[in-house]
Formats: sequence, structure tokens, C-alpha cells
Amino acid sequence: MMNMDKTVFAIVGTGMMASGLGTLTAGHGYKTYILARKMERAEACEKVIYDNFMQMVAHGLMEQEQLEQCMGYLVFTTDYSEMADAQMAFECVSEAKDMKYSVYQLLEEYCPDLKAIGSVSSSIVPNELIKGAGKYANRILVTHPFNPPYLVPFFEMCAADKTDPSVVIYVKDILLALDRKPVVLKKPTPGFIGNRLQFALWRECLALVEEGVCMPEDVDACLAYSFCPRYTSIGIFQHFDQGGLELNAAVCRNTWPVLSSRTEIPEFMKDLMEKGYMGAKSPSKRGFYDWNGVDMKAYAEKVSEPYWKFCNWDFLRKESE
Repeated sequence: MMNMDKTVFAIVGTGMMASGLGTLTAGHGYKTYILARKMERAEACEKVIYDNFMQMVAHGLMEQEQLEQCMGYLVFTTDYSEMADAQMAFECVSEAKDMKYSVYQLLEEYCPDLKAIGSVSSSIVPNELIKGAGKYANRILVTHPFNPPYLVPFFEMCAADKTDPSVVIYVKDILLALDRKPVVLKKPTPGFIGNRLQFALWRECLALVEEGVCMPEDVDACLAYSFCPRYTSIGIFQHFDQGGLELNAAVCRNTWPVLSSRTEIPEFMKDLMEKGYMGAKSPSKRGFYDWNGVDMKAYAEKVSEPYWKFCNWDFLRKESE
């Protein structure tokens, strides 16, 4: 694995992915630029990162002094030219190709030392991404994490046809040095691995409710208290391999014919949306559930709770070596 000591990161964007990646890289002791369109957004992003580190302090994973040191590795800017010494960039802007293309062109113009650009896109395949690039087209690939990327270790990497193989190796080594668990896809597919799996499950969850088999809370209970916890310690291929392929094949033959193949959202979900029941963040605070009166801070802590066990990396590694 390469020596990461002098790696400088550039993160373009200030949303959840950007702040999470900034927490990850600065928490590992690396100088990290975060580029915002407006300084107000930079300030908001800085607060989110500070709060992320405060959570780590609260969980006994770092000291207050370490928090201050980690924050010192962050440089917030609105000027691409200030990131001239960056070597690895994460593009974290919205899923609009024109916006991403603009980012790539500006990185090409102002960041001469850049070795790789990782897009956090969850839906745009890399061959589409590189259409907006020039001299850095062979340095672009997808590096899609799951939120928050400083807690969730999995990254799915996917290269374009023109991506230099050495760039893939370089970025994978970077992610490994950041204590992530990257996998490299053999070829691109919309949704990559994680979203294809998640939304295949989601489609079946919706189908069960639509068909009157059960209620949303019954589906959630099934997932929480049956097979989902198993897959935090073993993989699904491991599970079915251990159980025996003959039995698995028999269950597949019985269940696959009745699984949903719909390509549109179900009517009951459309009805909720038409009523303005768009979920917890909507003005109604209603969706499948009624979120009025729910302690959202406690809920957020519950969401993060399973992932804290993965946050076992050493802070400020460069200063401790």
C-alpha cells in the first residue's frame, strides 16, 4: 500500500456526503479542503463536522483536544485555486450531470497535482461522468459511500472504460488507508451494488403492504428481528452457502414467481404523496408513519448506533507514528 502521509484531499460540496467525508479525512489527520459555493454553506458544513466529532467524544472514541486538532486540518474555501496542492478529490455535488461536469473542468484548471476524482454519485454510471471531463477523464471513477461515510465503512468503486487502472488502485489504497471497506465493480450498472439490493428489498416491502399481506410496521419488525441483524456479521452468500444450495434452490423456485416486478410506485404510496404525506421531513411530518412528537435526535442516534462499532480507526495517525 502507498504512503499516505502527504496526501491532500479536496471535497467539492457541503452536503451530508461532503461533511461525512471531511470528518473521515480530517479525522485521520489529513489536510482537507472543502469547497463551497457560498461561505454560509461552508460555515454550516463546518458545524456539521464539528458535531460529528463531538459525537465521537461523547462515545469515548476521541478526546476534546483531538477534536480541535482534527478541525485544524480543514480548510474551507469558495475558490478552486486555493486547492492547487490537492491530490485526491471527492465530487459531492447533486445528481445533475452539468453541475458535475463543471466541477471536473474547474478541477482540471486549478488543481494540477490531482491524481484522482471520486464521484459519490449513486445513480450516474462513470462512462457518463467522464463525458464532461477533458484531460482528467482517465482519472475519474465512482466512489459511492453510504451515509454517514465516516461511520459506514463500505464504498463501491466503479471505473469508466477510460479510467486508468493505476487510478483505481490508487483510490482503493486511499480508502483502505482511511479504514474503509471498498469493493471494485467489474462493470457499471445503474444503482451499483448497494442501491440495487436496497431497492429490490424496498419494492418487495411495498408489494407486501399493497397486497394486504401486512402493515408497514410488520415489515419493519420482520427486518429488525429476523434476518437483517445476521448480515452485520456474515454475508448473504455465506449464509445460503452454509445452509446448502439444494434447499436454497427449492425455496427460490417457490418464492421467485410471486415476487414483485413492478416498475412504478404503488397506488397507496402515490395516495400518501398526494395528501402531502411525504415523510418525516415534510410539513405534515407524516408518511407511512406519523412523526409528529417523535424525538428526532434520539431517532438519529438509533440510526447510527449499529455503526459505531466500525469507528475504530486511529485519529491523527500521522502525528502518532
